[in-house]
Amino acid sequence: MRRRYMDAIALVQHFGKPDMFLAMTCNPSWPEIEDFLLPTDEIQNRPDLISRVFKAKLEELKSDIVKTSIFEKVAAFMYSIEFQKRGLPHAHFLIILEDEYKLLTPEAYDRIVCAELPNSDTNQYLHSLVIKHMMHGPCGTLNPTNSCMKKKGYCKFKYPKSYANETSKGQNSYPIYRRRDTGKFVKIRAQYLDNSWVVPYNPYLLSKFNCHINVEVCADIKVVKYIYKYICKGQDKIAFNIQSNDTNNTDIDEIKEYRSGRWVSPPETMWRLFAFHINEMNPNVYQLQLHLKNQQFVSFKTTTNLNSILKNPTNRRPMLTKKNSMNEKNKHAIELNLLYKEFPEHFVWSMTDKMWSRRRQGYVIGRIISCHPIEGERYYLRLLLMNIRGPKSYEDLKTVNGKSYKTFRESVEKKRIVSF
Repeated sequence: MRRRYMDAIALVQHFGKPDMFLAMTCNPSWPEIEDFLLPTDEIQNRPDLISRVFKAKLEELKSDIVKTSIFEKVAAFMYSIEFQKRGLPHAHFLIILEDEYKLLTPEAYDRIVCAELPNSDTNQYLHSLVIKHMMHGPCGTLNPTNSCMKKKGYCKFKYPKSYANETSKGQNSYPIYRRRDTGKFVKIRAQYLDNSWVVPYNPYLLSKFNCHINVEVCADIKVVKYIYKYICKGQDKIAFNIQSNDTNNTDIDEIKEYRSGRWVSPPETMWRLFAFHINEMNPNVYQLQLHLKNQQFVSFKTTTNLNSILKNPTNRRPMLTKKNSMNEKNKHAIELNLLYKEFPEHFVWSMTDKMWSRRRQGYVIGRIISCHPIEGERYYLRLLLMNIRGPKSYEDLKTVNGKSYKTFRESVEKKRIVSF
C-alpha cells in the first residue's frame, strides 16, 4: 500500500492535485442481486453475488468516467476498494481532469455536485434516491449515540452543515456547497431533516447506480493519503477468545483465552478469490531502480548455480546503467535530454533482454523508488538523478564544472541541489 501511495503521489506531481473525490458503496437491494437470490437466501450469505455485482457496477462507473467523459476529459484516475468489518464493499475514486477542464469556479462545482433535496414534484425518482441513500444521520442533539459522534460530542463529518444560498470557496479553498433554507423537511429514522443533512452527490450517477455515491470537489492532495490510509492504519483486526466446554477445568490459560488476528470479511474473501483488483490507477506508474555502482539487485532461482549467476551477462545490465548508456549512444535519447523519471514516457524497459527500446504505444509515468536520507550516498544519487538531465555515467553525475568529486554528496553540495 505504501508503494501504491507513492505511485499516486507521482501522478499528482505530474498532473496536479486531484479535482474530484468519489465514494461508491454497494447497495444490497440492487435488482441484479435480489433477482438471483433463492427464496431461502439472505444477502449476507451470498458474498459471491455481492462481489460480482459490485465489480460489474464498478467497471460501468469507470467507463462513464473515462470513456463517456461525464466529467469532461480525464487525465488520470486512481481508486481503491475497501471492505468494512460488518459492511459492504465500497470504492474510493480520485479523478484528475485535464488542464482545460479543471474545476476552478463555484459555477463549475454546481455543474457536477449537488447538496440539496431535489424537487419532489418535478423529479420524484431522484428525490426518493436522495432520501434513501444520501441523508446523513441523524446525529448530534437528535441522536447523540450515532456512530459518527466523537467523544467531544459533535459529528466528525461536521453535520448538520450551515446553510448557503450560493456555492463558494471556504477556508483553504474547501468548497461550501449551496444548501438553501427552503423550509422543506423529510422524515429519516424518526427525525425531520432538511438540506443541511444532505451528503453531496451527482444527480446523474445517483439516478443511474441507485446507491450511496458521494461526489465532492477536492481542495488539496491530502485526500490521496485518505484512499491509501491503510499504510498508517494497518489491516482490519479482530480480538476473540476460545472457551472450553469443560467446566471442571479451573485452570485459566490467558494465552488460549485471547486471540488477535486479521479480519477478512466474506465479501473481501470472495473478491480476492475472484482475483479482482483491490486498487488501480491510470496511467500506470513504472518504478525505476536506484542503486550505487555494481550494487544492483539480482533475481534468481534458489536452485541456480552461483557461478552461472555471476557469469550471466544480463545481470550486469541493470536499468539505471543502461539508461546512462542510452544517454551516451542513442540519438533520440540525446535529443530529448531526459531526467531519469521521464525515461519510461519515451522508452520501454525489457525485463528479458535487459535493454531500453523506443516506446511505440501507451503512456507511462516514471517514479524513482523512494530513499531515506540515512542511506547516505544512495540518497544523494537519487537527488542528482531527480535534477540532472541526460547523465552518461555515475562519474558524470559527480562532475561539477569540469571537476570530478569523490562522492555524490559533494556533487549535490556543489550543485546546490535542495531536497524538499
